[in-house]
Amino acid sequence: MTCGSRAGSATGPSRTCGGYRPCASSSGAVEALAVRREQLERKIAELLPASPWAQTAKRLMCLRGIDTLTAAGLCAEIGDFARFRHPEQVMSYLGVVPSERSSGTQRRQGPITKSGSQHARRLLVEAAWHYRRAPRVSQPLRRRQAGADPKIVALSWKTQRRLHHIWGRMEARGKRRTIIAVAAARELAGFCWAVATTD
Repeated sequence: MTCGSRAGSATGPSRTCGGYRPCASSSGAVEALAVRREQLERKIAELLPASPWAQTAKRLMCLRGIDTLTAAGLCAEIGDFARFRHPEQVMSYLGVVPSERSSGTQRRQGPITKSGSQHARRLLVEAAWHYRRAPRVSQPLRRRQAGADPKIVALSWKTQRRLHHIWGRMEARGKRRTIIAVAAARELAGFCWAVATTD
């Protein structure tokens, strides 16, 4: 039976495209994207050391959940972290701070503002999911931290402890994981600033 066939068997629906089993072309497309991602990551890794953001990207990659592509993307979207005087300015720039509505003496917080770069915001949220698990230094992270300034490595560990605590506290309060990921991404933006600007 071909992918385009609609016919089913006597025991149930077709186990091809219209039934339970996805088309071979779908899995092939996913594999092609994975291969393409690996090729892009290798290319970016080759070009990054000669870029103006090489040092910043290397520092960001000391953080859990931030690999070559994420570090390069954040550098491309944010630019010079040092232009921000405080981590909250980075959070605001990336739109991961709550919006506010005030009336008289009342002040209410709403959804995040979503100002700034959508791409950078997505990268941070994706990275924030890594902090659900207990703090640890995996082999890939250990390799990325090899030769790094001890202050950066210490900040990386502090980031893990802080963000994992946020996940645990908010999950205990019954918050949705998507909301927790955004809250963790907000804190991660601040730690990215700290890692990028530490002397």
